Amino acid sequence: MNTISITYTLKYQLHSAPHYQFTTDKQCFNVKTGRRIKQTYVSGCIGYCINGKFRSLKSLRTELELIPKENNLLF
Repeated sequence: MNTISITYTLKYQLHSAPHYQFTTDKQCFNVKTGRRIKQTYVSGCIGYCINGKFRSLKSLRTELELIPKENNLLF
């Protein structure tokens, strides 16, 4: 049995749902489940299903924020 691992660098997250994160090459991932979310086309709009509801790319762009860096200080 062969195993292949792929590593993605996540850069952005949604303000209202921080467990949905985006890569620099425009792929969406649900970090809780570890699954990639497919981009869909509904009623002439391109977007993603976020928390069970379709959200267009135009509405998602306003909610994007950089993922905050964690400072793990020992002291």
